[in-house]
Amino acid sequence: MTAQPVSTLPTLATIQHPTRDQRVARGRVARATVPRSRHAELNLAPTRDPLALVEEQVRDRIPELVPVRYGRMIDSPFSFYRGAAVIMAADLSRTPNSGIHAQLCGDMHMANFGMFATPERNHVLDVTDFDETLPGPWEWDLKRLATSFEIAGRADGFTPASRHAILHELVRSYRTSMIDFASQGNLDVWYARLDIDTAMAEYQKRLPRQELKRKRKAVRKALTRDSEHAFERLTRVAGGELRIASSPPLVVPMDELYGPVQRKRFEAAVRGMFRWYRASLPGNRRALLEQYRVVDIARKAVGVGSVGTRCWIVLLIGVDKKDPLFLQIKQAEASVLEPYLGQSRYQNHGQRVWAGQRMMQTSSDIFLGWGRAPGIDGGSRDYYFRQLRDWKGSFVIENMSPGAMTAYADICGWSLARAHARSGDRVAIAAYLGKGEVFDEAIAQFARAYADVNDRDYEALVRAVRVGRIKARTGI
Repeated sequence: MTAQPVSTLPTLATIQHPTRDQRVARGRVARATVPRSRHAELNLAPTRDPLALVEEQVRDRIPELVPVRYGRMIDSPFSFYRGAAVIMAADLSRTPNSGIHAQLCGDMHMANFGMFATPERNHVLDVTDFDETLPGPWEWDLKRLATSFEIAGRADGFTPASRHAILHELVRSYRTSMIDFASQGNLDVWYARLDIDTAMAEYQKRLPRQELKRKRKAVRKALTRDSEHAFERLTRVAGGELRIASSPPLVVPMDELYGPVQRKRFEAAVRGMFRWYRASLPGNRRALLEQYRVVDIARKAVGVGSVGTRCWIVLLIGVDKKDPLFLQIKQAEASVLEPYLGQSRYQNHGQRVWAGQRMMQTSSDIFLGWGRAPGIDGGSRDYYFRQLRDWKGSFVIENMSPGAMTAYADICGWSLARAHARSGDRVAIAAYLGKGEVFDEAIAQFARAYADVNDRDYEALVRAVRVGRIKARTGI
C-alpha cells in the first residue's frame, strides 16, 4: 500500500499575523502620526446642513410615521442625539483618526447598552443596537458614547466637575480595559462577558441603598420580559383566534394596513422572506423555528432613529397557546457610516447587521438571522430577524445620580473595549492609548464641544417644526 503524502493546511495569503512587537509598533507609529491630544479637535464642514441629512435619511420611510420620528427627536437634546447618528457620522469623518479599525456599533450611545439573556440563560449586559454597524476607526464609537454621557449629564443637572469626572471614568475604563485585553489570549477575549451580578456589584460600591434598590428592580423587571410577557401585553382574542392587539400608529396589524389584494401580495412577500431567513439560520435553530407556526403579523414603530423604517412583529405559536414566540423583523438600511468608510462587504444589509452583532456581542440571540423581500410598492428591502423580548431591559438614564452615572460609565467603557478588542487589533489600540490620561482628556474635550453642537442642531429642528418646515407628531 502506497503511503499518501501528509497534507498541509492552506495558507491564505491575504491574512497577516504580525508579532506582538509589530502590533505594538503599529500603535506607536499611529500615535506619532495622530497624537492623542488631537482627538479633542472638531472641524465642522463650512457648508454643514444637519437637517438636510436627517430629511434625506427619511426619504424612503413610511410617510405617516416620519412625523412620529421627529416628534420623538424634539423631546429633548438627548432624544435628538439618538436620532442623529447620520449627522454625527458626517462630522466624525472630518476628525483625526488613528487609522486602526475595529467593528463599530456606528450608533454608540449610553442607551444602546442593555440587559438580555444568552442562549445558556445567563443574564448579561452588552451593546444592543447594530443597525449602523461597520468596520471603522474605533475612536468614533468612543467619541459618540462620551458625547451621550455629556448630554445626559447636562439634562440631569450635573455640575461641570461631575460631568468631567464621568467622562474621565468612561475613557479610563475603556483605555485600561483595552490594555488588559491586549495582554490576554484570543480565546480569553472572545469569552469575556459582563454578567448582571458583576455589573450590580460595581453599582453596589458607589450607590446609596435606595438607588441600588431601583437598579435591582430594573434587573428583576428584565427577567419578566420574554415572549410570554409580550404575548400577554400585545395579543387579543378575536373570533376565537389569537391576534396582535392594535395600537395605532405604533402597532398596526396587517389586517388594518392592507386590503385583500395588497394583503395577498404582502403575505407572499413574507413567505419569501421567511424562506430566506430560515436559510440564514444554522440547522439546529432552523429545526427549532420550524416547530412554530405564524399566527399574525403587525407593523411596529420602534426606537427613535428607526421610526419610519419597515419593522414588523410576528406572533408564532408552538405546541399550544402557552408556547408563544414573538419575532421582530426590522428593515436594515445602508449604514450611516458608509458614505465615509465605503460600502459594506455584505450585499444584504440585514446580513451586515447580523455579522456585526455576532462580532461585537458576547452572545447573540438564537433567532438572529436575515433576509430580503419585495415590498408591496415593488421595492426590494433588506431585513434582520431577532426575538422581540428575551429578558431584555435597560437602566433608566433619566434622573441618574452622578454616582450611578459614573458606575454606568465604567461598565460601558469596559463593554465597548471588549467589543472592539474582539475585532480590532487590541494590542495596537492599547499601545496607541498608553497609560497616561492625555487621550482621556482629549475625548472629554471633544464630548463637551460636540454636546454644544448637538444643542444647536436640536434647536434648529425645534425651530423647523415651529415654522412648519418639518411636521412632528408628539406624545407618541
